Amino acid sequence: MDPIRTHETLDRRLCGEPVEVAPDRAVVALTPGPEMVADGHGLVHGGFVFGLADHAAMLAVNHPHVVLGRAEMRFLAPVRVGETLTAEARVGETEGAKIPVAVEVRRGSEVVAAGKMTCFTPERHVLLDR
Repeated sequence: MDPIRTHETLDRRLCGEPVEVAPDRAVVALTPGPEMVADGHGLVHGGFVFGLADHAAMLAVNHPHVVLGRAEMRFLAPVRVGETLTAEARVGETEGAKIPVAVEVRRGSEVVAAGKMTCFTPERHVLLDR
């Protein structure tokens, strides 16, 4: 596994545990816990599924200043607490400053969410310009 150069201090209980980090690719796993429940049926809030996908995208780019500029996600199946999810992110062909990343979140072989994220890697940390 390549060294992780971004988002090192994320709470991995909420955003997933890196399984693989390689050039232009990352895999992150998450088993949603009870703090992620949206209702009395055990439905996991989609924001946590999105957070997993975003974490995988950031690690696929793996630049210290990577930020998300745009995201298009489709939620294809509901997720229950305790179901293990795996997000795989792959960097596409870069277009200038834009870094496209395709992400799929799976529960076993079933795709539960998929989308495209557009990332950017500014020279300086985005909070240093404020």
